[in-house]
Amino acid sequence: MSVTAAQGFTAAGIAAGIKENGNPDLALVVNEGPRLAAAGVFTSNRVKAAPVLWSEQVLRGGRVSAVVLNSGGANACTGPAGFQDTHATAEAVAGALGQSAGEVAVCSTGLIGVRLPMDKLLPGVAKAAAELSPHGGEKAAIAIKTTDTVHKTAVREGEGWTVGGMAKGAGMLAPGLATMLVVLTTDADLDSAALDEALRGATRTTFDRADSDGCMSTNDTVLLLASGASGVTPAAESFAAAVEEVCADLARQLIRDAEGASKDIKIEVINAATEDDAVEVGRSVARNNLLKCAIHGEDPNWGRVLSAIGTTSAAFEPDRLNVAINGVWVCKSGSVGEDRELVDMRYREVHITADLAAGTETATIWTNDLTAEYVHENSAYSS
Repeated sequence: MSVTAAQGFTAAGIAAGIKENGNPDLALVVNEGPRLAAAGVFTSNRVKAAPVLWSEQVLRGGRVSAVVLNSGGANACTGPAGFQDTHATAEAVAGALGQSAGEVAVCSTGLIGVRLPMDKLLPGVAKAAAELSPHGGEKAAIAIKTTDTVHKTAVREGEGWTVGGMAKGAGMLAPGLATMLVVLTTDADLDSAALDEALRGATRTTFDRADSDGCMSTNDTVLLLASGASGVTPAAESFAAAVEEVCADLARQLIRDAEGASKDIKIEVINAATEDDAVEVGRSVARNNLLKCAIHGEDPNWGRVLSAIGTTSAAFEPDRLNVAINGVWVCKSGSVGEDRELVDMRYREVHITADLAAGTETATIWTNDLTAEYVHENSAYSS
């Protein structure tokens, strides 16, 4: 049930008419309390959508009573009028629920540079409010899809408490959160500071390390809401682990559904001097279009891995680098290793291991191959 798996939450997903195809396009998630604690992490893109600017202000108070999310329009680069549209949306939710607009987070996703059809969105808010249900999590997850082919949800159970979540995202995935909207909910009894610590720790190693195409969104938002309805206050370590598991699950689903992808590529950097070095190398490999094309063609072209490593500022000696593809060490000591013909690349997941032989730190970045389908989908996106 995703965002309604935890006690104290209701949700709805409806078709408000924002999308011309008539598909569901408006979701509402409501925290029924008794606690209204919240934390959020947003895009690091300097060009931020109006709903991001609004929600950043809301989260400064550490309380969120509801989240309204629309697909079919990003409300980004729409000027002061776009910000007023976001404000009006929050006011409409507050009016329908008898809450404060200053505790309503707003999320939007879709085409940049187009105003939202408020004559459809605002009546949609009222309709969604009327359909709120403890069983509405799946409908909400469906309503936030854009180019997603499937809706994405995840749940983890603690000892008397639950963490659930939903996500959307299929392209424009790059560190700085990856392009996505994510709402996480829990019935654990925790304050906003505890939520913030767990959320930032989880996103650092999950969403921030999903890099599909090197493009950073203007609308990235990840929210974590706590209702306290279970009455249980879990240990910080246990709660953080559950949040990280839900985020990791959703991040993998984002990569698996990446636009046009036929391969999921796990890039594991090991024996780095620092974690930052490991992340930098992983991202460089993930963004190497020549390598991504080779993986699509099931070609274990390890030279492209080395060339990507060589563009970074990470500490390493070229003649000590090792690379494995699906467990076969095709490069040893910066030169030819095991026979590349031993690499089996028939399956969806491809595992690249880059050994820097410079320390003990590690990091994993997930990406996908580059396909003709990706180019086709993104060349026709605005139409």
